[in-house]
Amino acid sequence: MEQKNAMNKNVRPTAPAAPKGEAKGGSAFAAIVIPLALIVSIIIYKFVFGSPANFQGGNPENNPLPGNYLGIIYKGGVIVPILLTLFLLVITFSIERFLTISKAKGTKSIEAFIRNVRQKLNVNDITGALAACDQQKGSVASVVKAGLGKYQEMARDRSLDKDQKISAIQKEIEESTALELPMLEKNLVILSTIASVATLIGLLGTVFGMINAFSALANAGAPDAVGLANGISEALINTALGILTSALAIIAYNFFTSKIDELTYSIDEAGFSIIQTFASQHGEKETYTA
Repeated sequence: MEQKNAMNKNVRPTAPAAPKGEAKGGSAFAAIVIPLALIVSIIIYKFVFGSPANFQGGNPENNPLPGNYLGIIYKGGVIVPILLTLFLLVITFSIERFLTISKAKGTKSIEAFIRNVRQKLNVNDITGALAACDQQKGSVASVVKAGLGKYQEMARDRSLDKDQKISAIQKEIEESTALELPMLEKNLVILSTIASVATLIGLLGTVFGMINAFSALANAGAPDAVGLANGISEALINTALGILTSALAIIAYNFFTSKIDELTYSIDEAGFSIIQTFASQHGEKETYTA
């Protein structure tokens, strides 16, 4: 019964701890990218969207030229650079996560790699399985290789019983997974935060725009048509930018989360195969021949 319970445990750790080196690396990357994105956004807002060529009479205080969308975006006001910063962060961290997760998959198909490892385990070819890990590379291969290394060690060990050996292999797989998962999930919290914050900042810009629009209507005599138009533009532009940025962040977050789930499932499958093979092929007094 204890052996069966040990085999059926999920090899994914419940609370992996990020290695200090990787945590510092992720924090350093975010600390550089965030202020840099803000600087770039301010430059784009001032010199691209706010270029005098985009406005009537060459004055950014006037209405944008008909059909000039750059000038229209500029009329979104001071909230636009903030939303543009969030938009650039979504693009940047999406690219960074895509490259990291692609590297974590390894050089070949994960499904083909797991199938190859299982075939070699079925014939007790541990050396061949280790060679397949070296060829595959990536996070899944690293976890599988660690488990196979412990497999070899436990197969040679004559001081432990079978259940203790299985527990040792399982623990090794769990610890290796705990080292790999934080690297895969790093910076996803930024995407999830932007998904919520972008909409709220867009609504804040909408409120500012409507305040300016009603202020133009409140003038004595004829309403200020230019102020009214600018206020409405500010409200609509901020709403659109906030919704667009939030939607992209949600899509990116869900996409990368699903990819990480696929990798962790592959790790679970490979870990279970290693434990199951050891349990079926190695008894308490069996010697290791591979």
